[in-house]
Amino acid sequence: MHISISKRQSSLAIAALGLVAVLWSSTIGAGARQSAMAAEGKEQPFAIEYYYKAKWGHADEFLTLFKKNHYPVLKKETELGRMLKVSMVTPRYHATEDGRWDFRVTIVFKSAAIASDNFDSSALIKQLYPDQETYKKEEQRRFEILEAHWDLPIKDVDLDAR
Repeated sequence: MHISISKRQSSLAIAALGLVAVLWSSTIGAGARQSAMAAEGKEQPFAIEYYYKAKWGHADEFLTLFKKNHYPVLKKETELGRMLKVSMVTPRYHATEDGRWDFRVTIVFKSAAIASDNFDSSALIKQLYPDQETYKKEEQRRFEILEAHWDLPIKDVDLDAR
């Protein structure tokens, strides 16, 4: 018995099989990603890099305000055990304007869960800065002089792993 199918029907069948394969592999991939995220969240350190690009000529002002108003809050959170480490670097040389950033702050959180728990730091801020009016004005200024800001969660790559 011979079943004749047109080129169109054959193409549709191949496309359907391809779609099934893609859906199946994405389902497996999503499960693997969820498992990996769950494993990462189990009290393993979780690092995020925060990039700041100040308006041209305002990097020093940004750094002064960051060190005065934001860094002490991060230090308090480190003392509370939420964070393991806070560090900042700046490029030694210049880059192209589209790739330029002035400061990269790396925060290593105790875990991925802590990094994303929406911690409310307002009580710490009120404790550290009784003059809330000045604090809010300076923080507003810190963000006014930013041209760009982005956050990038990172993970280590074991180059020796197979």
